[in-house]
Amino acid sequence: MKKFLNILFVMLSQVAVSFAQTSTETTTTTDMAKQYNPIQTGTISLAVAPDARGGAMGDVGAATEPDEVSQFWNPAKYAFAYSRGGLSVNYTPWLRKIVSGINLGYVAGYWKFGYNDLQAVSASLRYFSLGEVEAYNSDGNLVQVINPFEMAFDVGYSRKLAENFSMGVVLRYIRSDMTYDDGDGAEPANAFAGDIAAYYTAYPMVGTNECQWAWGLNISNIGSKVSYDGGATQQFLPTNLRIGTSFTFPIDDYNLLSLNFDANKMLVPSFPQTYQFYDETGQLDNQAWEDAKQEYYDMSSIKGIFKSFNDAPGGFTEELHEINWGAGLEYTYDRRFFLRAGYHYENEFKGDRKYFTFGAGVTLNVFHIDAGYVLSTAQQSALDQTLRFSLGFDLEGLRDYFGGRRR
Repeated sequence: MKKFLNILFVMLSQVAVSFAQTSTETTTTTDMAKQYNPIQTGTISLAVAPDARGGAMGDVGAATEPDEVSQFWNPAKYAFAYSRGGLSVNYTPWLRKIVSGINLGYVAGYWKFGYNDLQAVSASLRYFSLGEVEAYNSDGNLVQVINPFEMAFDVGYSRKLAENFSMGVVLRYIRSDMTYDDGDGAEPANAFAGDIAAYYTAYPMVGTNECQWAWGLNISNIGSKVSYDGGATQQFLPTNLRIGTSFTFPIDDYNLLSLNFDANKMLVPSFPQTYQFYDETGQLDNQAWEDAKQEYYDMSSIKGIFKSFNDAPGGFTEELHEINWGAGLEYTYDRRFFLRAGYHYENEFKGDRKYFTFGAGVTLNVFHIDAGYVLSTAQQSALDQTLRFSLGFDLEGLRDYFGGRRR
């Protein structure tokens, strides 16, 4: 039953699992690069963009202007936030084209402190619910109704190390409960992970206008592996390398335009494929195949990070396929009204998530509201028409507002 629930969760999150396939034909290196072979991980909800702003710009956020949800995109940005503190509440009714009841909730916030506010502490809580799932036994009888979920709680610290440069770290606890007790040893998975991030910003002159050009890097979910069967088999966390840049140009005193780009590479090794173990006669070397799978399951997460750069069965071509990217635009009027659009691309052999995104936001005094929308270009995509909603608060503004009222 635990295997059924794991497969169900993978399907609902639109991250495909590759299964071994038998073949009697010899596969060339070129053919290998064209095989559908997405990266496999556990706790895949950790990779889902939680907020409406980043989600409306093609899932971009490594170098965009700091906001309350920088904990997910790049926690090093908090050191450059304009306000001393902020809080954001985010909600996504996820994959409603498949089934109802799947939701992603995310709360994140930060507070700057110290001399000249050079430092910031931050935290976030993520909860991904699959709603109610009916569990059946091998005879087709309903055993029980369960509520599988994944959650993560983390705390972070960021600091300016120079006038234009900052770094940040995050420590995270993860729990994934996708199983129920049916006597087969299934149990919830627990893991610990960390993020390392950096952010650099400069202010070049373009004509008579002072622009902002920023770069960001975030290596997220570096940590232990997860297991649903007491350690018999272990899955990698969705460790990810995100690199991005952002260029903001002031059109005039009221209008700003920001161009943003992110590239992502999963730092997780590729699962071995059966076509790698056929000999010249077309026979599968079962022992070599089993040894390769065991080596994959036994591999440490740190070794997997380094191996992920050169282990794709299709060689360098397939390694390039593992890079997905997003590009987004953000138009701002008077720092109060926002329009956003973007595009996200993932190779069809690595998941085929291709979609346009749109969104808008408005700032009113000490809070702001944002919404994002996904329009998929891939046929029959479960991500199509996904909505995201975010509500953010300026904690420094709230403190000053209520402090002023008391006086």
